[in-house]
Amino acid sequence: VGQANRPQVINTLCQRGSALVLSADAFLQPSLQKKRHTIRTMTSSPKSPTVAQKQATPALDLPNAIRSETTGTWAHDTMSRRVNAEILERTYQDNREQFEQWPEVLQKFNKLRSELQDAANVALTYPKEASSKEQQLEVEQWKEMLKPHVEAGETWLSSPWMVAEFYVYRRLMDCLGYWDESSRGYLYDPFYKQKRAGLESSTASAESVLSRVSQLPPTNDGLQVALSMPLLGNKMDLSLWPADANMNEDVFAGILEKAHENLLHDDSEAVAQHCAGLRENGGGMVDIIVDNAGFEVVTDLAAAQFLIDSKIAKTVTFQLKSHPTFVSDALEKDLLETVDYYCALDPTKFPAAQSAGIKWKGYLASGQWKCVDNAFWVQGAPMWKMHSPLHDDLKTRCDLAIVKGDANYRRLLGDLEWELSSPFDQVVGAYFPCPVCALRMLKAEIGCGMAPEQTERASKEDANWMVNGRYGVVHFSK
Repeated sequence: VGQANRPQVINTLCQRGSALVLSADAFLQPSLQKKRHTIRTMTSSPKSPTVAQKQATPALDLPNAIRSETTGTWAHDTMSRRVNAEILERTYQDNREQFEQWPEVLQKFNKLRSELQDAANVALTYPKEASSKEQQLEVEQWKEMLKPHVEAGETWLSSPWMVAEFYVYRRLMDCLGYWDESSRGYLYDPFYKQKRAGLESSTASAESVLSRVSQLPPTNDGLQVALSMPLLGNKMDLSLWPADANMNEDVFAGILEKAHENLLHDDSEAVAQHCAGLRENGGGMVDIIVDNAGFEVVTDLAAAQFLIDSKIAKTVTFQLKSHPTFVSDALEKDLLETVDYYCALDPTKFPAAQSAGIKWKGYLASGQWKCVDNAFWVQGAPMWKMHSPLHDDLKTRCDLAIVKGDANYRRLLGDLEWELSSPFDQVVGAYFPCPVCALRMLKAEIGCGMAPEQTERASKEDANWMVNGRYGVVHFSK
């Protein structure tokens, strides 16, 4: 792996569960990371139950799953064209030199692309067998998820969209031999170039945000502003905000000024009241189910800073992806690289950002911030089928889970065809194991908890209102 692909700072404070260890390999290009990271990405042990026993489900009858067969839908365009022609093509271009030196990887990668070129006719198949004992449970979980669709002969288009789209990235990991120590693609991140570019182009907007967050009052109003940062930061993930954007241009300021203008449902006040209760009781345990790297994860860190400084949270746990997925989704290494990158900024140019980076590293060192990853976050299963160890941990430990982004939101709803006005309490609140706040900018044709007058307004204002990230929601349920 070329030196240009390695982050420069490798002496990183890396949280491992409740223990803090110094990690000299955390920021190396993933193919050079040590095996211990792979072990951490597997959920519990192979003997553990896959899904929590007698786990709750939505209180309403489950509607049909969204599939990708209908021409003109975002799901159809995604699975019939976009994942191959745009996402995997760019993945090839970004990794062309590396892939051409790895003929066994390139052959498998091209086979995946050929399947997607004929997505309407190619049936889903199971993932390759585990390359290690630690990976076995993850493979079995995917087999269980895929079984009804494989046995029915469903294709990339006729199977549920969520299952198929998540599986594209899981298959990409098989192409790389991501978990196989003998593979040249071992722990290699094919999206690293884009994520790094997104990080480097984020600093001007981040300077503006971070100069504000340190001035927010520890009040309900301050919390609502703090939550608007990661919500609207989701507008600027790598799929909507070019990674080559001018790093000296504050493109976020205008978005933040209109924080609530395009919210179709807003439970911010209820979230603030819940957080006030946590503060009054000495602070709670708050988890952020992270979405994207780049500027968006900076806004997550900014919100987490406010949660600690305002004494709403004693501990903030970042729930991260266990392997590269959806191009910009954040791994533990991406979050930690962000912290080190901001620590190393020129304080004369970016004083607030550099100061925040130092503060963030201190949170990690003290254990006030923790990073964990889990295979469940990269799987296409509804969140009411959450694996037992993760479900039980959230139920017994977490006082508030902040679920970020569109893909996570789709999983909260099981990617089903809910009526847009179906109450969030009855869809998600009925089963989620702890109090939950969903922050989402709409990027897929799915939703709930939105009043008809709001969705009618949005549809009149913008024909693509459900998919272009212009409109958002803040949902909350205890």
